[in-house]
Amino acid sequence: MNRLFGSKSTAPKPTLTSAISNVDTHIESLDVKLAKLNAELQTHQARLSKMRDGPGKSAIKAKALKILQRRKMYESQRDQLQQQSWNMEQADMMTSNLKNVMTTVDAMKTTNKTLKQQYGKINIDKIERMQDEMADLMEVGNEIQESLGRAYDVPEDVDEAELDAELEALGDEAEFEMGGAVGESELPAFMRDEVPTFVDEPPEAGKVKEAAG
Repeated sequence: MNRLFGSKSTAPKPTLTSAISNVDTHIESLDVKLAKLNAELQTHQARLSKMRDGPGKSAIKAKALKILQRRKMYESQRDQLQQQSWNMEQADMMTSNLKNVMTTVDAMKTTNKTLKQQYGKINIDKIERMQDEMADLMEVGNEIQESLGRAYDVPEDVDEAELDAELEALGDEAEFEMGGAVGESELPAFMRDEVPTFVDEPPEAGKVKEAAG
């Protein structure tokens, strides 16, 4: 059967890139031919400008006209091929952009699926309760800090004048306690002001002086 109808072709299918490359190759070949024809035309033109009218000049002119016809044909073919190449390049660009779009869409779908799986495991109510508990704990911590930093039995509004008077009184008391020795003609304050209950009679000044001597 394969001999009658031929076997299935296993050659790879042409792509836009390969087609563009083939067309560009043909365009380059036509450019080479056009350059050669232009060189021949310049040569014939230079000879015609130096020749007088006659059969020789007419023959060269006929050759130049044929070359011009071939050049126009090649130029027309080149223009057509260039347009084909441009159209294929546009189609290839659109195909490439479409592939990029599809790749982006697939990536977004995968990301969306992953986000749904991850966020689906999160309980918003638990997070809100945790936030409320943390706020309560912070408030308790602030109250504890305020309580620990509270002053003990220290009046907030103390008059500086009263403090100065109290400090001066303490100074006078210290001078009185550290004053000179007790006078010889008078008794100590604890013996003059009050007599202990276990003493029947108050001591006499003379006896106290003798005891002290």
